[in-house]
Amino acid sequence: MITYVHPLITKDPVTGGELIVTRLECPESGILIEGKFSMGWIARLTPDQLAFVGLLVKHRGNLQKVAVAALEDLTVRKVAVNRMAVLERLSAGDLSFEEAMYLLRS
Repeated sequence: MITYVHPLITKDPVTGGELIVTRLECPESGILIEGKFSMGWIARLTPDQLAFVGLLVKHRGNLQKVAVAALEDLTVRKVAVNRMAVLERLSAGDLSFEEAMYLLRS
C-alpha cells in the first residue's frame, strides 16, 4: 500500500524555529521508534535546496543529469515550493489559517 507522504518541513511554520523528529515509522513492518532526533544540516535547507540535494543524490552527483531532471520535474517542484511558501506566509502572519488552508487545498 502506497500512501502520500508530505514534503519535509524544516522550520516551525508558526515561529520559524528548529523542528525535531520525535517518531520514525516503517509502514511495511509497522516498526515505530520514538525519541528526540535532530534533523542536523537538513533543517537549515530551504525547500529549493532540499529539492536540489534530492536530485543530486538521485543522479549520483552527475550535474548534467540533475539539470535535465530539474527541467522535467519543474512542475512537481513548483507545487512543493508553493506549499512551503504558503506555510511561510502563515508563520509570518501574512495569511490567516483559513486563507492558508484554502490555498493549500487548491
